Amino acid sequence: MTEQKKDRPWLIRTYAGHSTAEASNALYRSNLAKGQTGLSVAFDLPTQTGYDSDHILSRGEVGKVGVPVSHLGDMRMLFRDIPLDQMNTSMTINATAPWLLSLYIAVAEEQGADISKLQGTVQNDLIKEYLSRGTYICPPAPSLKMIADVAEYCYTNVPKWNPMNVCSYHLQEAGATPEQELAFALATATAVLDQLRPRVDEKDFPALVGRISFFVNAGIRFVTEMCKMRAFVDLWDEICEKRYGVTDPKYRRFRYGVQVNSLGLTEQQPENNVYRILIEMLAVTLSKKARARAVQLPAWNEALGLPRPWDQQWSMRMQQILAYETDLLEFDDLFDGNPAVDAKVEELKEGARAELALLDGMGGAIDAIDYMKGRLVESNSDRLGRIEAGETVVVGVNKWQQGEPSPLMTGDGGIMVVDPAVEAEQIDRLNAWRAERDEAAVKAALADLRAAAAEGRNVMPASVAAAKAGVTTGEWAAQMRAVHGEYRGPTGVAKGQSNKTEGLDDLRNAVDAVSDRLGRRLKFLVGKPGLDGHSNGAEQIAVRARDCGMDIAYEGIRLTPSEIVSAAQADEAHVVGLSILSGSHIPLVEDLMKQMREASLGHIPVIVGGIIPDDDAARLTAMGVARVYTPKDFELNMIMQDIVTLADPEPVAAE
Repeated sequence: MTEQKKDRPWLIRTYAGHSTAEASNALYRSNLAKGQTGLSVAFDLPTQTGYDSDHILSRGEVGKVGVPVSHLGDMRMLFRDIPLDQMNTSMTINATAPWLLSLYIAVAEEQGADISKLQGTVQNDLIKEYLSRGTYICPPAPSLKMIADVAEYCYTNVPKWNPMNVCSYHLQEAGATPEQELAFALATATAVLDQLRPRVDEKDFPALVGRISFFVNAGIRFVTEMCKMRAFVDLWDEICEKRYGVTDPKYRRFRYGVQVNSLGLTEQQPENNVYRILIEMLAVTLSKKARARAVQLPAWNEALGLPRPWDQQWSMRMQQILAYETDLLEFDDLFDGNPAVDAKVEELKEGARAELALLDGMGGAIDAIDYMKGRLVESNSDRLGRIEAGETVVVGVNKWQQGEPSPLMTGDGGIMVVDPAVEAEQIDRLNAWRAERDEAAVKAALADLRAAAAEGRNVMPASVAAAKAGVTTGEWAAQMRAVHGEYRGPTGVAKGQSNKTEGLDDLRNAVDAVSDRLGRRLKFLVGKPGLDGHSNGAEQIAVRARDCGMDIAYEGIRLTPSEIVSAAQADEAHVVGLSILSGSHIPLVEDLMKQMREASLGHIPVIVGGIIPDDDAARLTAMGVARVYTPKDFELNMIMQDIVTLADPEPVAAE
């Protein structure tokens, strides 16, 4: 028997970036030295949403969930001593993707790199931002045009770069079923390709199709997830051949990277997350036919806060052990001809095709955004309902809650905390950058950029010129906002009560009784201050409160504390609920509580939910917050009961 040649392992990445470009650069170089084979850059929320670090909406968000990159100097520092022509870099950036890619190209040129040889990916998928992640800026049509601008520019100038990473990862985080994840992602890809088709010569189009990549999620039901990946491979091949007439199979290949599921990571008994992450990785590596091109894994403590370098190293070692110690890469596909797998793959494909036909009937992904958002909120509600009812077992959460305290949590609390001084230092550097640049060159670059956007030209050449002139992230995005306007995505939360009322009778009666005592329907205002676009929790709280009979107000993401205070005043809210998952809860809540008191609304109870360490919870309580909830408070009905109690003008003493 001849020995089979061993396959090359996938790209091993860690999603990383925090505090400052300098700190992140040190982390990248350290991870590369430990055997990481590609970079995956996490940007902070101001960078993702097109604001400079000193903007009012950036307050408390600078350097929290990623690295702040405000200009060419930051990008230069981020990749110092890392030769970009030898690197494969993934940048998780969407609304500002043309800009961050322009900065990357400018730094690569400074390093003396041949731009045509650069390899990597910008995510550049705005449709899933409207549905699940919330870092969009402009409306769908101009956003789609900018995605196509990047793809067209890369095809000509940076041919090895993936100009778009159709991202179904956040769809699953928002509650998508496997069929929805398949259909919504594929509909996004076809929307982009339809936009690109007229821009290039017909004979060049198949090669452009071949540059579209995907970024997916893999959950704990790993057999289903593995079958989902095989379904993705088949469906993409089918779409490329039938819809776009691509005859060369290499251009129809489904190329994807993966970050496994963070949604299922638990705050309770967090050490169990190591096993969850390993099992989820198997879904995207075991089947050779559907194996990921690049893998990045969350760390065991991601449900608690920002992982430390050691935590990231542990996740990287998991990949290295599978790739280098086991014999996985020595075999052909383990599942070919397996009847159970084949049946499941066909079932998923059938469900996805039906959903795709529905989206096509609506005019495609852009026209179906409201529909898709509503379906995701509904699916997530069903998922949470099954966990609450105990139908879906989550170890350590709704079963086997008793356990030993984790020794991994001792010392520094098990997570890394970003120094609050980082924000002020970043703003100082930004001001110094503005003071030292050539203002005339900046003005000319911005004028050309705005003209390019207004005239419908490809914005990439003007963006690269602006990057070199010293333009900032906020200034670039301001031109896009000025030309195209801003967009507020759908919330997916319908006004009317749903028919999912099982187990809510007592709560509904309690809401009715308190509403009678208040003299009107209990008004609950749900607000998301700051730039955090992870709205899944806020949506589920709003949906459950609505189904309990409360009068809810939820306007979606990205509100300033003063906008929430104004809404509380105008709506005469009885209780205000805030959701903040980016770690910026202390400054944002402090600001809001102060403004509530100044507006004579200090009597209105405020509750806060998010990824909040115990020490921070105590500080919020000291500020006057009535209740603090973290992911371990998964029983929504208990939160509903608390809201009723807080709103009650005449709490009845226990008999």
